[in-house]
Amino acid sequence: MQKFIQTLIVAFFIFSPAIGDVKLKTYILPEEAKPALKQMLHSIDIAKYRIDAAIYSFTHKAIAKKLANAAKRGVKIRIIFDRETNMKNRRSQIGYLARFRNIETYLLSGKERKRGGGYGLMHMKLMIVDNRYTIFGSANWTYSGFGLNYETITFVQSYAKAAKMERAFEKMVLKATPY
Repeated sequence: MQKFIQTLIVAFFIFSPAIGDVKLKTYILPEEAKPALKQMLHSIDIAKYRIDAAIYSFTHKAIAKKLANAAKRGVKIRIIFDRETNMKNRRSQIGYLARFRNIETYLLSGKERKRGGGYGLMHMKLMIVDNRYTIFGSANWTYSGFGLNYETITFVQSYAKAAKMERAFEKMVLKATPY
């Protein structure tokens, strides 16, 4: 019974258009991939001063180009990439984005395993725009994530929710290394 109630609460949060001062929209991919991508690109376009992001896999060139354009407009951008995934993938956008003024790129692994054998993943899919908008979900910023895979992506407009995510992001930056 408790699991059922928890599921209902999560479903309410994900699919409700607004809760208090929180406005949100959730897309289910691949069916809603085009409007989800359109809203993500729009969120980058409306950024005025800062974008912080943490992404496991990032190969989508349209998203990278929008971020580069935002940086050219003067938006300060920080992106944390998973170390292992993006150092091995030749299609990763980290090298492209690292060249731009106003973009700081970082690498981060998950926590070290207690019994050796490497590290966990920096598995987030998160973007915070102007300390107001938060974008998160299961979708990586890849062509598969926005077209082939079954994923979710949620857009939240709330200063309080963005502030909470920003605090977590700041802790990650302290542990990350510049690319």
